[in-house]
Amino acid sequence: MAQATRDVVGDLQELLATLTPGQLRRLMRDLPYKYRRELIERWQGWAQEGQCEPPGDWRIWMIRAGRGFGKTRAGAEWISEWARMLPGARIALVAANDSDGRRVMIEGPSGLLAVARSDEAPLWRESLRELHFDSGAVATLYSAAAAENLRGPEHHVAWCDELAKWRQGDAAWDNLMLGLRLGDTPRALVTTTPRPTALMRRIMALPGFKETRGGTNDNAYLPSNFVEAMVASYGGTRLGRQELDGELLEDVEGALWTRELVERCRVGADTIGKPVRVVIGVDPPATAKGDACGIVVAALLRDRRLAVIEDASVETPPPGVWAQAVAAAAARWGADRIVAESNMGGDMVAATLRQADCTLPVVPVHASVGKARRAEPVAIAYERGQVVHAGVFAALEDQLCGLQTGGGYAGPGRSPDRADACVWALAALLEGMKKGREPGVRVV
Repeated sequence: MAQATRDVVGDLQELLATLTPGQLRRLMRDLPYKYRRELIERWQGWAQEGQCEPPGDWRIWMIRAGRGFGKTRAGAEWISEWARMLPGARIALVAANDSDGRRVMIEGPSGLLAVARSDEAPLWRESLRELHFDSGAVATLYSAAAAENLRGPEHHVAWCDELAKWRQGDAAWDNLMLGLRLGDTPRALVTTTPRPTALMRRIMALPGFKETRGGTNDNAYLPSNFVEAMVASYGGTRLGRQELDGELLEDVEGALWTRELVERCRVGADTIGKPVRVVIGVDPPATAKGDACGIVVAALLRDRRLAVIEDASVETPPPGVWAQAVAAAAARWGADRIVAESNMGGDMVAATLRQADCTLPVVPVHASVGKARRAEPVAIAYERGQVVHAGVFAALEDQLCGLQTGGGYAGPGRSPDRADACVWALAALLEGMKKGREPGVRVV
């Protein structure tokens, strides 16, 4: 019977490699327990790419991933394998605090005791803070909050969990690294959901650093309803991109928009009601093979706030395609005008839109005054709570957070096309409110 189970699991392992995460989740949901248990025993056969040790000569490996990806399981399996390969190994386990270390790294459902094979019996000696493996290897648990305890002990390998939570991170890390000097290839594994801390940036810049990535949605062994609920609640938001996708989201130095500011301005798309007025900002590409065409829809709400309600931008389109996208957005939202950047010629922009049967007034504006002068009043309106984002617009928000005081841009891509379109639309609405008339833009 045991051999039959192993044969079935072997066939399953081949099948797993061909399935998407969603298909895998459905398969695992219906799989009998005995087969699931055998799969757990065969870690190397079903581990995801981001959970596997990178090749090459490295000293520090970071698994930077979202919650539920399987960082803890990967760390526990890696340490267990070292204990098998290197009898008598001295191993450091470093957590943010004592409780997390014991609860997650040692006794947790994916911790070192749980991943032990059926013929192994590691012994957790809590009073000594030591886990003794069958091979004679010993793993000692340390708290990053008590950095001095890492001063002096020497280790072959180390597992550092949730680095972003370490309150005395620099001292703990430095003491650990100074003692990581036993054997021919001392190495450290860091498993963490990222936050833009100084220590994390410092470690990622070190020589001998390797990284693997992963997100919550990549783990096929999580319940489907959990993944779906998390994506529905947090997908695309700063919190979701950090905690689910494992992205390291940093604010640009001198940025006009910060991630925190954008999140503070976010509301549900179903909460804004019917707009009073709608304007579409357009930043056309200079050539058919150039950047994206920024197309952003903004609205004046009944409570006198302004809302970004759609990012309809199109990547590297020919003129006819972006003009059709503008016309479609105008029809969807009942826009009353288009504000288009016209550095390449206002007549050309208007003519292109007319060919797409877009008969709305087109207000041409020039970017010659510089990005800062255009964007700063709009950023101030965000700070004052006058602007909301009715939904999640990740690509647009990344570009907004790349616009800098003084006119610089340090965001993704060559050009902030989406951000420029957003600024034009909101600036038009702000000017219209200030003058007590329909929105317009002063042509520069």
